[in-house]
Amino acid sequence: MTHPFLKPRFPTANYLNRELGLLAFNRRVLAQAQDERMPLLERLRFLCIVSSNLDEFFEIRVSGLKEQIRAQTPVITNDGKTAQETFRLVAAEAHAIVAEQYQHLNDVILPALAEQGIRFLRRSGWNEAQREWIRDYFHREMVPVLTPIGLDPSHPFPRVLNKSLNFAVELEGKDAFGRSSNAAIVQAPRVLPRVIQLPEELSGCAYGFVFLSSILHEFVGELFTGMTVLGCYQFRATRNSDLFVDEEEVTNLRTKLQGELPQRHFGNAVRLEVANNCSEAMTEFLLAQFNLKEVDLYRVHGPVNLVRLMQVPDRVDRPDMKFRPFVPGTSKGLTKGANIFDSIRKNDVLLHHPYQSFAPVIELLSQAATDPAVVAIKMTVYRTGTDSVLMESLIRAAQNGKEVTVVVELMARFDEEANISWATKLEEVGAHVVFGVVGYKTHAKALLIVRREEGGLKRYAHLGTGNYHPRTARMYTDFGLLTANEEITHDVSEVFKQLTGLGKARTLKHLWQAPFTLQPNVVAAIRAETEAARAGQKARIVAKMNSLVEPEVIDAMYEASQAGVEINLLVRGVCMLRPGVTGLSERIHVRSIIGRFLEHHRIFYFYDGGKESIYLSSADWMERNFFKRIELAFPILDPKLKKRVINEGLKFYLADNQQGWEMNSQGVYQRRRSSRSKPHNAQGELMATLGST
Repeated sequence: MTHPFLKPRFPTANYLNRELGLLAFNRRVLAQAQDERMPLLERLRFLCIVSSNLDEFFEIRVSGLKEQIRAQTPVITNDGKTAQETFRLVAAEAHAIVAEQYQHLNDVILPALAEQGIRFLRRSGWNEAQREWIRDYFHREMVPVLTPIGLDPSHPFPRVLNKSLNFAVELEGKDAFGRSSNAAIVQAPRVLPRVIQLPEELSGCAYGFVFLSSILHEFVGELFTGMTVLGCYQFRATRNSDLFVDEEEVTNLRTKLQGELPQRHFGNAVRLEVANNCSEAMTEFLLAQFNLKEVDLYRVHGPVNLVRLMQVPDRVDRPDMKFRPFVPGTSKGLTKGANIFDSIRKNDVLLHHPYQSFAPVIELLSQAATDPAVVAIKMTVYRTGTDSVLMESLIRAAQNGKEVTVVVELMARFDEEANISWATKLEEVGAHVVFGVVGYKTHAKALLIVRREEGGLKRYAHLGTGNYHPRTARMYTDFGLLTANEEITHDVSEVFKQLTGLGKARTLKHLWQAPFTLQPNVVAAIRAETEAARAGQKARIVAKMNSLVEPEVIDAMYEASQAGVEINLLVRGVCMLRPGVTGLSERIHVRSIIGRFLEHHRIFYFYDGGKESIYLSSADWMERNFFKRIELAFPILDPKLKKRVINEGLKFYLADNQQGWEMNSQGVYQRRRSSRSKPHNAQGELMATLGST
C-alpha cells in the first residue's frame, strides 16, 4: 500500500492550496445567487447555502489550521505553505466573500423580493398596528423562553452554544437589587424561529416578515425594567466542531462518542460574527471572551445567521420564483409491481439519481424484509438521517427473523448522534451491529441480500456512489447499481467479512477497495494510459469527483499529460492539480459544474485500449479516502449501462456551457458560456431525458 504522506515529486508550485480551493468553490456557489437567470427565491437559497458551507469550513478546516498554529506544527502542505500562511490567505478571502454575500443580499436580493411583495419589515418602518402585533408576539412567544443574564461577579459570561444567536446588551442604571452591571447577554433559544411572518392585512404585502433580531432589538428594554439600554447587538460564535476521539485508546467507541458529542457545541471559538452596529467597546469585550483576534471578527450588515433564511422560500407560495417541480423517472430495467429480485436477476439495473427515483432501493430493502426466501441482509450505513424508511425496513427484517448485519459508521461527521440512535434500535430487535474497523471510517455504500432460490443461495447487491438517504437522493447526483452478478456479489460478501470479522484481505475480482487496492489501481490505470500514449496509441482519462488532492495521483496525471494522454477532470469542489501548465499539464482540463443539484457521483473512465473501463465509486481522490477509509470502486460491466454512464455522467457534463466553470493554470475559475454554440445544461438535459413525463 502506498504511503499516505508520500512527498510529491513535483515542485510545490505545481499544487494549489486546498483551503483556498474550498473558498473558491463557495465563490462559485455565490455566483449562483448572483445569476439573474436563476429564480429569485432560489437565489436567496444559494446565499444561505454559502453561509452553511462557510459554517462547516470554519468548524472543521479553519479550526484545524488554528490547532496547527497553536501547536506550532511545522507542517508544510503540498503547495508549500505553512498553517500561518494559509490562515492569512484564508481569512482575507473569507472576509471578501462574506462582504460580497451581504452586499448582494441587501442591494439586490431583498429589493427584488420587495418588488414581488416579499418584504422584510425594518423597525424604522413599522406602523403602530404592526408594532402592537409584534410587541404582543414578543411577550407571548419570546419572553417566556428568554433568559437575560446580567454580567457581574456572580453571573460570569455564559457558555455560548456553537452557531447560536445571541445578543450583547449595553446597560446603564441599577436593578432591583442595587446592582449596576453595564452589560448583559440574551441567548435566543433555538426553538424560536428567526423569521416571523405577519398577517397579510397587517404587513400590507403578500408576505411580510420580521427578523427575530429586530423584535428583540426593539423590545429588549422590557427585559431590564428600570434600566436604560444603550445598545443591543446580535452576535454569533463558531466553534471547533471536529471531534477528537483516539480510537486506538477507546474500548467502547459508542460510549466515548456519547460523552464527547455534547462538548462539540463548546469547542474553542474560531470565528465571531457581529452586527455592523456593534460598538467598539462591546466588540473588544466579545473578542476577549472568546479568545479571538481582530482577524477572526466578521462584521455583517444584516442577520448574523443567514442559514436560517433558508426557510423563507419554503414559506412563500410563489412557484414562478422557484425551480420548476421535478418528478424523478423510473428505471426501464424494473417492471412496475413485479418482484424486484426477478428484474435484477435478468439484468443489472443502473439508477441515476436524482433524475431517476431512489424508490427501487427502498423497495428492494422493503421486499427483502418480508420476503420468506430472504435469509440475510448486510448493509453499510454512513449517513441515513434521523427518519429513515431504510432503517425501518432493516428493523422489520430483523423482527421477521432474518440475519441482519449493519455496519454503522459512528464517526460520520455531524451524523454521529443519528447513527448511534439507529445502532441502538437495531440491536434492540436482534440485528448484528458492528462499527467498522478502528482507525478507518466505513464510507463505502453497499447492500447485500442473500436469498434462497432454486439451486441454492443467491446473492443480490446494491452498490452506490451516494448515501442511503432518500432525502439527499433527491438533491445529490449519484449512481447506484443493482446486480446479481455472481463475481461482484461475491466480492461484496468478502468486503462484509472483512468489516465484521478478522483475517487477511482477500483478492477481489472486480472491486477496488480502500485502503488496499483502490489508490494503487487508480495510479496503475493512469500509468497504463501513459504507456499507451508513449507507444503512439489512443489514450484518454475522464474522471468526475468532489475533490482531487492526493499527490501521487496528481503526479501520475502530470506524467500522463506529458506523455500525450488527453485528460478531462470534472471536480466539483477542491482541485489541487494545476491544469494547462506548459510542459506539465497542457492536456489536462479541469471543470466544475454548479447547479440546482449537488454534483456528487464519482466516475473513473480509462480508454484502456478501446475497452473503455468505467468504475463508479464512493471515494474522492484524497488521502483520507484512499488510506483512512473503507471505500469501494465498482466496474460497470454491462455494455448498455456502461454507455449510459459515459453519456449521462460524463459527456453531458463535458458539453455543458451554461453551468460549467473552467479552471486556469493559476487555479482561477471562469464561467464557461458560449453564445455561438448551442446551449447545453447538463442537469436540465438529464432532467428532460430521465425525468418522469
